[in-house]
Amino acid sequence: MPWKETCVMDLKMQMIGACLSDEHTVADIARAYGVSRKTVYKWLARYASDGASGLEERSHAPRHVPHAIDEAVAQDIIATKRAHPSFGPKKVMDRLRAQDPDRTWPADSTAGELLKRVGLVNKRRYKQPYPADPQPFELGHTNHVLWSVDYKGQYPSAGADQWCYPLTITDNASRYLIGCQGVCNTRHEQARPVFEWAFRTYGLPQGILSDNGPPFASHAAGGLTELSLWWIRQGIKVHRTKPGTPTQNARHERMHGTLNRAIGAQMRGAGRVRQDELLSHFRHEYNHERSHESLDRQTPASRFVESTRPYSGILLPIQYQDDQLVRSVRHNGEIKFKGKMIYIAQLLATLPVGLREIDNDRFEVRICEHLLGHLDLSKGCLEKATQWHLPDEEKV
Repeated sequence: MPWKETCVMDLKMQMIGACLSDEHTVADIARAYGVSRKTVYKWLARYASDGASGLEERSHAPRHVPHAIDEAVAQDIIATKRAHPSFGPKKVMDRLRAQDPDRTWPADSTAGELLKRVGLVNKRRYKQPYPADPQPFELGHTNHVLWSVDYKGQYPSAGADQWCYPLTITDNASRYLIGCQGVCNTRHEQARPVFEWAFRTYGLPQGILSDNGPPFASHAAGGLTELSLWWIRQGIKVHRTKPGTPTQNARHERMHGTLNRAIGAQMRGAGRVRQDELLSHFRHEYNHERSHESLDRQTPASRFVESTRPYSGILLPIQYQDDQLVRSVRHNGEIKFKGKMIYIAQLLATLPVGLREIDNDRFEVRICEHLLGHLDLSKGCLEKATQWHLPDEEKV
């Protein structure tokens, strides 16, 4: 004889029948069916009210959710995300709270769930971030205006110009994107006008941090280039990361990643006018609309302070202290010192350099305050300096 299949609905009907027969107490029936007396009374009430249909399972979803997102609020969240595709839920909500601080907005996680439901959140593989190394303005230099500079790779351009190299400048303390200008190459002639505009607009920084590529650095004494020499003569201290150590400029590298995610796809193959428009729009969004975690979720523009050092465009005469010996660099890049001809750098032709003795027959050589290297008279040559690199352990 086959087994008779019994469903939950059949058991409920059997339980109701037992209750209506008055042969057993509710307590006995509850024990027999393994439920509480409260449950037995609930099903009896439903059967009395709605008949057999009242025994069907009902949804447990609340009829009213007091913390549900208002439709108008939800639409504003979705619209802001569409306007800023690179923004995550936190930055979307920071933007909305800044625009309308008196309005009641949901939690960041609630907004994130909403954006997931409408398909506006792309899953990204999580990468363990590299810790940023300390930088000069964090090491006891109060009010130290330090800028970082670099090129964001290159994007192919339509038309006569084959490539666009975004030259970017940031203020390290506030993360403010000072400059984001597309240029045709990485030569000095293209870079200098961008820095002249930045200096006139925001003043001169105390220091500039760059990598070791052109036009910022070279293999010459002191790592000098025409551009970095111009910085030094403006009274700007040159800092450089150690080769192969991008974490020493992690703030700037992080900004480049944001730029590429926000407009990288649109930049590739666009005309130069369109590429300039994209870079200008990104700069405004990054500074004024995008919040930053390290700034207590404020925008860079709310924290940025311009330098108090004005830019005149005039190169002041190079002067040295009384304990330094001064020698002029000849047109071939050499100086004559204690009867010996010693090569320094042809880039410094006609300029004076300062020498200070630090040991017997050993002198440090500087242009302004920038260390070029150490002159060893016994060897008759200049040993190039690397102290302008940020050290790994003891940073000065």
